[in-house]
Amino acid sequence: MKTSQNTVLITGGSAGIGFEIAKQLSAKNNHVIIVGRNPERLQKAAAQLQNVTAINADIASAADVEALVAKLTSDFPKLNVVINNAGAASGLSDLLNNTDTFERASAEIHTNFLSVIRLNEKLLPILKKQTEAAIVNVSSIVAFVPGKVTATYSASKAALHSYTLSLRISLTDTAVKVFELMPPLVDTEFSTEIGGHNGIPASQVADEFLAGLETDNYEIRVAGTEQLYQLFLSSPTEALNAMNSRPS
Repeated sequence: MKTSQNTVLITGGSAGIGFEIAKQLSAKNNHVIIVGRNPERLQKAAAQLQNVTAINADIASAADVEALVAKLTSDFPKLNVVINNAGAASGLSDLLNNTDTFERASAEIHTNFLSVIRLNEKLLPILKKQTEAAIVNVSSIVAFVPGKVTATYSASKAALHSYTLSLRISLTDTAVKVFELMPPLVDTEFSTEIGGHNGIPASQVADEFLAGLETDNYEIRVAGTEQLYQLFLSSPTEALNAMNSRPS
């Protein structure tokens, strides 16, 4: 997949992984459209980038998505890359003691899974018109190996991974390539509640993503994610114990 001269949409593009990807792509002669829920943070991010358009929208909102798709269809007919990066996490998920697990899971499944399906479905007619296009779904290593403290978030990313595989197969005979970006723990505001300060920098995720995109690596497992994935393939139990710091 080419990494320059694209028109790229990045949801959750005003901070963290999304912003770092936007920064790298904007510097490589792509027009980048960043979407975010917080208008102040969105404009602050846009001011730091070149070749950028900022659109205030919440991908979890059906009305916002309709307005977003209408604007993209009219103003950006050459849109050819969609990066589904926006996400929701409820922090610590204590399955034994929480009394709001259903509400937490509902929000995460809606944002991390169902909203991605809705946006992809509505943008596929634009993407399929391009000579080369890509959909990138940002999941996580917990799509394979769930974390105890992110139980419902892990489940939402497992669903996203399964959908991504099906979407890739469905689009095999089209110009639309389907990528999955799987970071480990990343040091962002998003991951603060689960010890994000121990994670890798978001810029490293962006570096490895660009390298994977350029070489058509459809499953981009960043940093230590690859090692844990290989452990999962050889011994799911050992991988689960490793993720949750339990002895084998």
